[in-house]
Amino acid sequence: MEKYIVTISRQFGSLGRTIAQNLALELGINFYDRDIVEATAMRMGLPVPEISKEEERAGGFFAERKYPLGMGLNSLQEEIFQVQSNIIQDIAKRESCIIVGRCGDYVLRDMERVLNVYIYAPQAVRIKNCTEILGMEEKEAQRMQREVDRARESYRRKYCEGIKEIYDHRDIMIDSGKFKTAGTVRILSGIVRELFFDKQET
Repeated sequence: MEKYIVTISRQFGSLGRTIAQNLALELGINFYDRDIVEATAMRMGLPVPEISKEEERAGGFFAERKYPLGMGLNSLQEEIFQVQSNIIQDIAKRESCIIVGRCGDYVLRDMERVLNVYIYAPQAVRIKNCTEILGMEEKEAQRMQREVDRARESYRRKYCEGIKEIYDHRDIMIDSGKFKTAGTVRILSGIVRELFFDKQET
């Protein structure tokens, strides 16, 4: 079967990462999230925690730093985005897979056979997920929800040219609070099979 890619963006606490992992298992393909951070750190010669910290801090002040990559970029943040974009494109050319976050929908905008998914949920559901499943205190969950969602959206608007609306470059937006993890996986798996699988494989 010809390869395909699913990109998954998500609100904090919507369990989008868990859904992506389970969808990858259901479809029998690889799932990439932290692997991209680790590969970026290796290419840039930086610690993984520094990459993780910087990629969540879009829109603020970033001290100009340059590393010997020969890309002529002006900031560490821009360099991280460029390196991660290259890694995502390399993975997408190689295999069918699921890419979580990191503007994968925009990075792969010119590639065929890509399905871009955005997972969201009502605030109360996301807080409950954070406290009951992720083991966070409620106040911490509320703070993280605000800050992480704001940082992700700011990052997207900063680096994805032409992005104006939340649905730009996204094919499906699905409420994981309504359908739960298993139901969301089942729905997305069905859509992937309808779009990309040969009829005898479905």
